[in-house]
Amino acid sequence: MGAAEPLRSVLWVKQQRCAVSLDPARALLRWWRSPGPGAGDPGADACSVPVSEIITVEETDVNGKQYSSGKWQKMERPYAFTVHRVRRARRHRWRWAQVTFWCADEQVHQLWLQTLRELLEKLTSRPKHLLVFVNPLGGKGHGRRVYERKVAPLFALASITAEIIVTERANHAKESLYELNIDKYDGIVCVGGDGMFSEVLHGLVGRTQRDAGVDQNHPRAALVPSPLRIGIIPAGSTDCVCYSTVGTNDAETSALHIILGDSLSMDVSSVHHGGTLLRYFVSLLGYGFYGDLIKDSEKKRWMGLVRYDFSGLKTFLSHHCYEGTVSFLPAQHAVGSPRDRKPCRAGCFVCRQSRQQLEEEQKRSLYGLESTEEVEEWKVICGQFLAINATNMSCACPRSPRGLSPAAHLGDGSSDLILIRKCSRFNFLRFLVRHTNQGDQFDFTFVEVYRVKKFQFVSKTAGDEDSSVEGRGKKRFGQLCSDHPPCSCAASSSSWNCDGEVLNSSAVEVRVHCQLVRLFARGIEEPPRREWHS
Repeated sequence: MGAAEPLRSVLWVKQQRCAVSLDPARALLRWWRSPGPGAGDPGADACSVPVSEIITVEETDVNGKQYSSGKWQKMERPYAFTVHRVRRARRHRWRWAQVTFWCADEQVHQLWLQTLRELLEKLTSRPKHLLVFVNPLGGKGHGRRVYERKVAPLFALASITAEIIVTERANHAKESLYELNIDKYDGIVCVGGDGMFSEVLHGLVGRTQRDAGVDQNHPRAALVPSPLRIGIIPAGSTDCVCYSTVGTNDAETSALHIILGDSLSMDVSSVHHGGTLLRYFVSLLGYGFYGDLIKDSEKKRWMGLVRYDFSGLKTFLSHHCYEGTVSFLPAQHAVGSPRDRKPCRAGCFVCRQSRQQLEEEQKRSLYGLESTEEVEEWKVICGQFLAINATNMSCACPRSPRGLSPAAHLGDGSSDLILIRKCSRFNFLRFLVRHTNQGDQFDFTFVEVYRVKKFQFVSKTAGDEDSSVEGRGKKRFGQLCSDHPPCSCAASSSSWNCDGEVLNSSAVEVRVHCQLVRLFARGIEEPPRREWHS
C-alpha cells in the first residue's frame, strides 16, 4: 500500500469497536463507532484530528503503557499504538489528550505506526532544539514551577531538547542573546510575563540587526526579520501578548503551539528620540494616564501586584491632562478600520492583504514617491490629552477581554492611535469601564482613533504651560484654571508606558515595522466544532 493512499481499518478504542481512517492527502485521522461488520460511514459522533495536531505516536499496550521494540516483540496479542494529540477545550484552551488504538493483526498495527510516523516526519516546521529563558521572579513568581510541571513533560513527549537559562538579573536574557550562538536553536522560548517577552524581543531583534549591519538608531532603517520564532509560556501578571495572540494565558496551550511548530507574524514598533532608539513595543505605548500609572507603580514595587490598582486609582484621581502636538501618517495600505468590529483571527485576511498592499507601496517608494507622499498625507492634531495610546494589537487580557482596541491587527503594518482629549473625571471613567464590557470604546466625543503607520508627539514645554495656567495647586483635586474646565488641568509633561517600561522622553518618533518577528502561535481561533471525546 502506497503512503499516499488512504488507510482504513477496524480497530478498537478502549472497549469500543471503531472504524479508523487516515487520508494522507488531507492529512486527517478520523475514527467513529462501528458496532456492526465493516467500517460503515462516519456519523455525528465521529472524531477527527489533523495530522498536524498529533504530538507523537507511541507503540504501547492496550492500557497505554509504552514498551521498547525489543520487549514488544515478545508479547502476544493484542497490538496497540497511542496517538498523543491536541484536544480543544473551552475558551481557546488546548489540552494534551491521547487515544489508544489496538487490534489483533501485527501487520495492520505496524502499517498504521509506519504511516503516521512518516507523515509526522514531513512536518519540518516543528522545533527540535530550543533555548528557554525562565524568569523566576516575574508575575507571581511561579515561572520555574510552571515550566517544570506543565511544559517540560510535554517537550519531552515531543522529543524536544531544551537549553534552559534561569535569569538572574534584569536584561540577562537580552545580553545572552547578543552573546550566544543562536544558530543552533529552532526558536527562543520565554517563561514569564510581558516584561520577559519584551526582553527576549529586544535581544533577538537587536542581535539580528547587529548581524545584518543595520543601525537601529536610525529612525528610517529597514529592520531585518529574525529567522527564529519566539514562544511565550505565560507566567506573569497580565500576559497581554500571549492573551492577544492565542486567546488565553494558559501555559499548556502555549506549550502545545510551540510543539506543533505554529507560526504567527507580528508587527513591532520602534520608538526613537533625537536619533536614538529608546525601545521597541508590540502591544501598548501610552502617554498620560498609562504613563503616569506605570511610573508611579515603579516606586511601589514593594506592594506587589496590588501596586497597579493603587497607582491606577491615584492617577485617575489626579486627572492630569497634557498639552502637545500629535503628527501621524495614516495607514492607507491597511485593510479595515479600528471601528469595523472585525478582530484579528487565525489566518487573518486583513493582515495578509495589508502586508501585500504595504509591499506594493514600498516598491513605489523606490522611485522617489515616498517623500512627496508623506509630506502631503501627514496629519497634525494639537490639544490637551488625558491619554495618548498606540496599540499594535488588541491588548486584551483577563481584565479586559476585548482590549484597548478590539479590532487592532497583529500583522497589518499599522498601529491604532487613540487620543483621549480632556474631559471630566466621570466621562473618563465611562471610557475606562468600556474596556471591561462589549461596548464601543471609541463611541465618545472626546475620543479619536486613527490607524497609522508612523506618528510623532511633541509636548508643550513646561514654561509655556505655566504661563497659561492660573491657580494651580490651590486644591488637591480638580484645580480651577482660567483656560480649562474643572478636573482637567494641564500638567507639564508625562512619561511613556512602553510595554510596561517607563520612557521619560516625552518627544518621540514611532514607526511600525510590518511582521518583524514570528511567534509560535496561530492567532485566536474561532470556536471549534463539537468533538466526540474517546
